[in-house]
Amino acid sequence: MSKYTKEDIIRIVNEENIRFIRLQFTDIAGALKNVAITKSQLIKALDNQCMFDGSSIEGFVRIEESDMYLVPDIDTFVIYPWKTVAKTARLICDVYRPDGHPFAGDPRSVLRKVLKDAEDMGFTFNVGPECEFFLFEKDENGFATTITRDRGSYFEMGPVDLGEVARSEICLALEDMGYVIEASHHEVGHGQHEVDFKYGNALKAADDIVTFKLAVKSIANQHNLYATFMPKPLYGEAGSGMHINMSLSKDGKNIFNDPNGLNGLSKTAYSFIAGLLEHCKGMTAITNPLVNSYKRLIPGFEAPVYIAWSAENRSPLVRIPASRGEGTRIELRNPDPSANPYLVLALCLAAGLDGIKRGLTPPDPVDGNIFQYTEDELEEMGIEKIPYSLKAAISSMKKDKLVRETLGEHIFKTYISHKTHEWDEYSMMVTRWEIERYLPRY
Repeated sequence: MSKYTKEDIIRIVNEENIRFIRLQFTDIAGALKNVAITKSQLIKALDNQCMFDGSSIEGFVRIEESDMYLVPDIDTFVIYPWKTVAKTARLICDVYRPDGHPFAGDPRSVLRKVLKDAEDMGFTFNVGPECEFFLFEKDENGFATTITRDRGSYFEMGPVDLGEVARSEICLALEDMGYVIEASHHEVGHGQHEVDFKYGNALKAADDIVTFKLAVKSIANQHNLYATFMPKPLYGEAGSGMHINMSLSKDGKNIFNDPNGLNGLSKTAYSFIAGLLEHCKGMTAITNPLVNSYKRLIPGFEAPVYIAWSAENRSPLVRIPASRGEGTRIELRNPDPSANPYLVLALCLAAGLDGIKRGLTPPDPVDGNIFQYTEDELEEMGIEKIPYSLKAAISSMKKDKLVRETLGEHIFKTYISHKTHEWDEYSMMVTRWEIERYLPRY
């Protein structure tokens, strides 16, 4: 049942004297885009008559087929609580072609399609994300640096935690927007933070992630700080992850939970885990989309690199948190916050459903610290690694039919083309490390 009607939104905009409404959507990389309208154009927008040129949006269309319509999801209406030029609200939109069909390159539509597949099987997909980020100082020109005088560590308190005030304001702003904040704290790295919000249905969770990133950046900016979701901005420090906690419900009950099952998990949960493990290589270019993502995915910094699961420790790729009953969930630990959440959640669900449909069973759990095993021991146990670079991830993505079918031909081909170009550009760069290492020697 809808949270709002069109009439509700028009009334609120008038009562609250909202001057601007941002019609938001994402490109295939997950970058938030928008068309801003004044309230005089609101009725037109709510009647799905707002058109935009998609030819300049990454991964959209050629110039000769560029006309697109923004169709607002009225349940996503919310007023920004942070300071703007004038009071501003937003609506998240789906992207449609002029013929009335969803645009194949719209990431939100990809997630909607997989959620429909789950619904046809009687399932509701719930997600709770854990988003990490860094707060850095700006230079005299207002540009981002990687400088932080914050020397706080895990769960640090102020005044050592120099980001505490900004993080607190972020949490309050999110609560004003309807989020339920379950926890916020300083993370392991200097200047690194995490905010966790309550799980919800997957489409809302993806919407919440993109809005969360906007809120963090906007409020950090008001503190003359730069917030970044770059996975590994500092050498020698922990990188930022976006752990995805997932559960399936049927008839209002968590079907991953089984008090009589091994580890308190149902057969359905085990099949879901098996599906994730089978497709994790093909998903990695989506869950970890940057060249920089793979600087985080190395042993020693809590980031998972081995394709394994456990109900007892955090080192494998998939972890089963201790909570049971309605809190039973599966946590995928390799995604990072630079990823497009719509595509990540679509692939996580598709992989899990594939495991359920095929009745897959996962390998035995790895309950010891996987980073302490030798390469020979890991090989003997049949434990592989996820791709070690963006190039390797692209190669794995090309081989996974489920990933291709889930994303659709348009996004699949366009994404691979863009990421291959990104890797080629990186490969041609001459870095400071190369200059310092090789110039004096050769």
